[in-house]
Amino acid sequence: MKALRVLNNNVVLASDEKGRPVILTGRGIGFSSHQGKPVDSALIERVFVPTDSPEHDHHHDPDRLGEALALISEEVLEAVVSALSEVGIEGRESTRPTLAIAVADHVAGALERARQGTAIDYPLRAEVQTLYATEYAQAQRLLRAINERVEPKLGASEAVALALHLVNAGFVSGDLSFTYTMTGVIQQMLAVLRERYGLDVSHESMNVARFVTHVRYLFVRIQQRQQLMGQESTIGKGIREYYPDATRTAEQLATIVELRLGRRLSEDEVSYLALHVARMTMEADSPAA
Repeated sequence: MKALRVLNNNVVLASDEKGRPVILTGRGIGFSSHQGKPVDSALIERVFVPTDSPEHDHHHDPDRLGEALALISEEVLEAVVSALSEVGIEGRESTRPTLAIAVADHVAGALERARQGTAIDYPLRAEVQTLYATEYAQAQRLLRAINERVEPKLGASEAVALALHLVNAGFVSGDLSFTYTMTGVIQQMLAVLRERYGLDVSHESMNVARFVTHVRYLFVRIQQRQQLMGQESTIGKGIREYYPDATRTAEQLATIVELRLGRRLSEDEVSYLALHVARMTMEADSPAA
């Protein structure tokens, strides 16, 4: 890898073997790197390969991302990059510099608050633990790994914020407010299902987990403007005819999405939503549930 630009002691913009611009981080990597010269691979801790976002958003430029990483303190960047790697959230080569930047930025703020003795109580704790159980478990491991590397230690509630950043990393824009909105909409949807069918939506049901996963991917499609389209597919029609009650509920859920996001759901999206509603109600009715 050849150095293109040294951004600070620990962050270098380089080009890889394929000629792609990459961001390299590692303690002291900037000291021994010189423009146009190969970078000492022993000093490379993490390779970030920024991918173009669908909108070719300028925020995803390697240059800008490298500069953003260079603004983070050496102690925090090293702690976060090492912790992400140790926990297995990111390998040595990563396509998500925005995740490292967001987590490091959050950790820097949390350390500052811890030094000042200011505690934050995250309002979404129960929702995050229920809706994003996988990311919450990852976030708890990540927090432990970060705490092995920083002083003062961060409180257990920071896992909630870290989990939201991990959820957010699955989206294109890297906009945390979108994740907050999505979390609120999923909660509203589950409340409708609880009221209409008397479902226990808080228990560890596989169908609740599947429903949440489906809705999360629906949000990704909405955000990327790639809803399941077609006037209405044969499968979609079949679902509507077979599950009329679930379809009425799905239309109610689609209205919540439209009111909160200002986007109409396609006929097929509503049909697939109906299928997931039907699955949940069937599980609730079965004796094994």
